[in-house]
Amino acid sequence: MKALKYLSHRIYTTWCVTWFMMPFVVTYPFQAVLIRKQRWYPHVHGINRFWSSSALRMFLAPLQVEWRMRFDRRKQYIFTPNHSSYLDIPLVLHAIPGFINFVGKSSLTKVPLWGKVYEKLYIAVDRKSAISSAKSYIQSVRTLEQGRNLVIFPEGTIPPTAGEELLAFKDGPFRLAIEKQLPVVPVTMPYNHKFLPDLDGKLKVRWHPLKIIMHEPIETKGMTLQDLPALKEQVFNIIQEELKKHNTIDVNRYTNH
Repeated sequence: MKALKYLSHRIYTTWCVTWFMMPFVVTYPFQAVLIRKQRWYPHVHGINRFWSSSALRMFLAPLQVEWRMRFDRRKQYIFTPNHSSYLDIPLVLHAIPGFINFVGKSSLTKVPLWGKVYEKLYIAVDRKSAISSAKSYIQSVRTLEQGRNLVIFPEGTIPPTAGEELLAFKDGPFRLAIEKQLPVVPVTMPYNHKFLPDLDGKLKVRWHPLKIIMHEPIETKGMTLQDLPALKEQVFNIIQEELKKHNTIDVNRYTNH
């Protein structure tokens, strides 16, 4: 039985990796051409959305995008998702419409081929470097001034307790929201860590339903930086409670089988 389970895991992992890579390989020549001119960047982002959506569908797992807010294309938002897996960015790209920008770790720029695309299209940060953090903040401000929505993972990294207990949030996204008087949208992804856990470089895919929840926006109009700790705590609590609720649902589901 253990051998059969191991074999099924390996087959499914191979299937998922193949279907994750295939859309990229097919579309990369178009990305390589379009990335040469800044005015074409939105088209490259559209290709990345297509890549993410195609791969997620081919994983053959139920995928639910739950909007508890009314998304207004005429408005700007700062989205603050929990960080639990390398699947987070593809799920965010799939779910949030428009030419969004997001802040990711600098190691993404070293990914063969796609790293160059990422470096031009999105924001890379080395959180161990004060200079890099400052540059990413300036780039984030510029992104908002360009009218793009912004996605920032307030934990900054994938925690050991991913999908269960959040790390303490960093100030960056909340400072930006208050300074620009933009609404903050808490985002919960409760199952990514179950599908693709962060195992120190080891690739192990496990079939599991996927879900992303866009909570009601929190308005920051009239707030000052004195309100930052309270805003940060409010977003933290919303996501943490949602994670606990889904963990309870998951435990009950498997206990009852």
